[in-house]
Amino acid sequence: MPELSTGYGALVLVASLAYLLGSVPFGVVITRVMGLGDLRKIGSGNIGATNVLRTGNKAAAAATLVLDAAKGGIAVLTARALVAEDAAQVAGLAAFLGHLFPVWLGFRGGKGVATFLGILLALAWPVGLAACATWAVTAAVTRISSLSALIAAALSSLWLMLFSEGRILLLVVVLTVLVYARHWANLQRLKAGTEPKIGAKT
Repeated sequence: MPELSTGYGALVLVASLAYLLGSVPFGVVITRVMGLGDLRKIGSGNIGATNVLRTGNKAAAAATLVLDAAKGGIAVLTARALVAEDAAQVAGLAAFLGHLFPVWLGFRGGKGVATFLGILLALAWPVGLAACATWAVTAAVTRISSLSALIAAALSSLWLMLFSEGRILLLVVVLTVLVYARHWANLQRLKAGTEPKIGAKT
C-alpha cells in the first residue's frame, strides 16, 4: 500500500465517484443502443464483453471490452492526477466494485475481468500488459474466456513481483479474490468440462 497522504473525506469522495463510474453497465447500454436486445436475457446473462459476443456482434463486444477497461483505468488515472497515489488505489477498488455491484442494475453486475485489466494498466502498465498477454495467450490456446481470466488474475501478483510493483500487491490480491469469487460457477463448469468456449451461444 502507498503511504496514506489523503484525508478520509477526500478518499470517500474519490471512492464514491469512482464507484459511480465503474457501475456504468456499458454492455447493457451498447446492446440496447445497437438493437441487440436485453443483454441480461442473452447467453449467460452477464453484462461483460464475452456475453456481448454471444449476440454475434463483434463490434459491440469490442466496444464493451474497451469501455469496461477504460472506466477502471480512467478512475485510477484521474484520482492519481487530481489527488494522490493512495486515492488512485482507492479509486481502482471502488470502480471495480461498481462494475461488480452496480446500483443501476440492483447490484447485479459483471465479473470484472476487463475492468481489472484496465485498473492494472493504469496503476502499473508493465504489469497490466503482462496480464493482458497472459489472458490473450491462454484464450488463444484454450478458447475459454473464464479460464483465461482466472489464469491472468492468478499470475498478476507474480508479474507485480517481477516488475517490482509490490506497492499495489494488497489491492491486486483483493481484486484477484473478487475475480475468483465472481467466477465460482465458471470454476464448477471448468471442473465438469462443460464451460463454453469463446463465441459459443450459451
